[in-house]
Amino acid sequence: VQLQETGPGLLNPAQTLSLICTVSGRSITTNGYYWGWIRQAPGKGREWLGAIAFSGLTYYNPSLKSRTAIFRDTTNNQFTLQLTAVTPEDRGVYCCAGTRVIRGATAEAGRLVSGIDYDDWGQGTKDTVSS
Repeated sequence: VQLQETGPGLLNPAQTLSLICTVSGRSITTNGYYWGWIRQAPGKGREWLGAIAFSGLTYYNPSLKSRTAIFRDTTNNQFTLQLTAVTPEDRGVYCCAGTRVIRGATAEAGRLVSGIDYDDWGQGTKDTVSS
């Protein structure tokens, strides 16, 4: 399974960050699989932004939910992150990742939102917001 992020690289404050993750080797609608977005700002730990399930259900980090949207394009096997009204605090490396959930999203919520224990990862894309 391979994941590849594409994004703008540089944004101005208040713009919308839009990142696409293209998945190859597994359909994003494969039963039991969840696809997430995780970021890491300079000098900080990983932060889970949200995820979209094989069913299309979406889950968001409560602290970012008002600015975040995740949706998918099943024809092209892609899922997209949109983060509105960016500020310099949103700069960092953004990664897409996938994992299989066996016991259900509720039972495995801790693992899903950890932003760490995913099976497959993209290389990450560095996005900067000018200050």
